Amino acid sequence: MTNEQKAIITATVPVLRENGVALTKYFYNRMFTHHPELKNMFNMGNQKSDRQQTALALAVLAYAENIADPSVLLPAVDHIGHKHTSLDIRPEHYIIVGTQLIASIQEVLGDAATPEIIDAWTVAYNQLAQLMIGHEASLYTQQTNRDNGWTGWRPFLVKKKVAESAEITSFYLYPADGGKVPAHQPGQYISLRTFLPALNLKQARQYSISSAPNADYYRISVKKELGPDLDANGLISNYLHDFVKAGDTVDLTAPAGNFILGGDVDAPVTFISGGVGLTPLVSMLHTLVDRKHAHPITWLHGCRNESVHAFKEQIAAIAEQNQQLTQHVFYNQPSEANKAAGILEGHLDIKEVSDLALNPEGHYFICGPSVFIQKQYHDLVAAGVKKDRIYFEEFGPSVLSLN
Repeated sequence: MTNEQKAIITATVPVLRENGVALTKYFYNRMFTHHPELKNMFNMGNQKSDRQQTALALAVLAYAENIADPSVLLPAVDHIGHKHTSLDIRPEHYIIVGTQLIASIQEVLGDAATPEIIDAWTVAYNQLAQLMIGHEASLYTQQTNRDNGWTGWRPFLVKKKVAESAEITSFYLYPADGGKVPAHQPGQYISLRTFLPALNLKQARQYSISSAPNADYYRISVKKELGPDLDANGLISNYLHDFVKAGDTVDLTAPAGNFILGGDVDAPVTFISGGVGLTPLVSMLHTLVDRKHAHPITWLHGCRNESVHAFKEQIAAIAEQNQQLTQHVFYNQPSEANKAAGILEGHLDIKEVSDLALNPEGHYFICGPSVFIQKQYHDLVAAGVKKDRIYFEEFGPSVLSLN
């Protein structure tokens, strides 16, 4: 890009701050009108809730703000790249998106979209597309170079379903071809794709892997959504609960994601989860135990009540067999028996745990709803924990920026 083009992009930042979501809404509507087949690739639940439009608007804004030095966005590029490879997004999709995005800018801005602005944004988009395509190519290569690795969609057999609570059910997924799978990194997710009759579309959703790494299968643990205002995200989770049974086949992509438990964690570890957010942390916990982690492990979990508390017995059994593991559980609606057993009442609040040891040099993993993540993150920082020792996973399109 020329310096003049970078200056033009920078000058559009105030417009993006004010009208970014309106632009991305227009873009998605235009793209799906011209390419309805892409509805099978995009999460239509996130479209309905505006989360995808908001996430894209924030990404475009961040790119414009840092056009002088896009390298500062590499952590975000890596995060998005994992999401894209998990959905089997390829270079040809960037051509479609670029065409529709530039056309949307022209139509939304109208006369304000001068040839100079359109040229600058065309160059800027192509620069970003090449950055993403190159990074995603390296991720695809890493996937195929792993033992038992693959890319794209692969059929898997649902071997069994196991109820973990009143709302959460685990699905054990084995390759339909009888082969092996690459052992995932604890904390990663897979994308699962199936036909959703209610939308007459194929839809893919990303689910954290809740099993310990192995070469035979993946386990995902899915929450059944309740209530009258069910969006497409809830529809596919409920479809798995209600209609997918042992012996059925679904399509998966290889494990992806950079919210992971590294192999060099040599310090105390604290896991903090809300509701179904415990799923990737269960995989991490099993891995630490298998490694015979030599430091204290703390498990903090919050949910509504005992009936929806998933993996309760498994975590209790691990704690009983491993003295380095301590757990503290919060219920919004505890029974008297729960309270007598040490369950804390209310939303998870680290300040309410009197004997909680927060080591500034420890590692802290948070997963749950966005509001939950924000509270835990800020409470940890206020308690003296270093920001670079706090890791979090936001389910769905990323809209949080905390670090």
